[in-house]
Amino acid sequence: MKSIEEAEIIEGTIVMVRVDWNEPLDRFGANPKDVRVLDTSRIEASAETINFILNKGGKVIVVSHLGDGTDSLEPVVEEARKIFKERNIHFIKDPWNQSSSDGKFAFDRLKSGEIAVFENLRFWMEKENDEGFGNQLAAFADIYVNDAFSVSHRRHTSVIQLPKFLPHFAGFRFLEEYKKLSEVFDPEHPFLIILGGAKFETKLPLVEKFLEVADDIFIGGAMAKHASDLPIASNSKIIFPAQNYEDLDANGDTLSLLAPKIKEAKFIVWNGPLGNYENGYKEGTLSLAKMLADSDAKVIVGGGDTENAIDELGEGVESKFYFVSLAGGAMLDFLAEGTLPGIEALK
Repeated sequence: MKSIEEAEIIEGTIVMVRVDWNEPLDRFGANPKDVRVLDTSRIEASAETINFILNKGGKVIVVSHLGDGTDSLEPVVEEARKIFKERNIHFIKDPWNQSSSDGKFAFDRLKSGEIAVFENLRFWMEKENDEGFGNQLAAFADIYVNDAFSVSHRRHTSVIQLPKFLPHFAGFRFLEEYKKLSEVFDPEHPFLIILGGAKFETKLPLVEKFLEVADDIFIGGAMAKHASDLPIASNSKIIFPAQNYEDLDANGDTLSLLAPKIKEAKFIVWNGPLGNYENGYKEGTLSLAKMLADSDAKVIVGGGDTENAIDELGEGVESKFYFVSLAGGAMLDFLAEGTLPGIEALK
């Protein structure tokens, strides 16, 4: 893959940047506009790449999905205006509408150093991995940059098709995710993996791949009961909670079981909560986050609820971790497969 630093960007170059601005939303009223953005970490993660292009005199087209394709990106764009305070941001609801004031007319007025954000890609043929739609999007730009490692496990139009039509590069956040997660393939030992959450089928390939690499693999949360019925349960490297597998949160016995493993480990990967986090059963997960933040190991964490737990511990805690991935499902797929469709598309 080529880094964005290798791209020839001059005054007026139009760069289409695939970001992941799929931020969580809170609906607080009956009006469709009664929506607030709960977190801006994904917008902030894209800032380095976007500002790099703008500082060279380029024009940036931001493209992203949001949710399942029913929500407008408009509230997210409003948050982006706060982060890119010194930049003009134009929200382009319909890039193909020649007459609309917030359509192609607005895009044609885009100046160097400014940002155009296209409406939610899932309003169109994003999920279909449609070549025609990819060609239509590519017509707006001179260069394509993928800075959305977190969606690069999906064979969607903006991930797979756009690199076919434009010179293509990886953004700074994409490369950071790739490089940091790649360290898991050759870890320091003892190497501990901690997995939680509910969907074990998404994490089973990771367990199977790293059984020979890891020293210990803890399987907790709602996955524990399901995993305990599988052949891998008999492997001596697999650790299960020291409690009823159907409990809604990890208790002190389970945390005490993990404590010496965390203390002796030099490299740790953690993905997924230890309890029913979304419904308020958080204490076990928060306690684990504290233990990992205070450990001497190189700790890589990922997954939505995992990130939320770190945020709940307060400002400055995230910096105690070696790397906090925003990739979620893409992190699991990359560690299991060693690559992603989006990586292959950039090669």
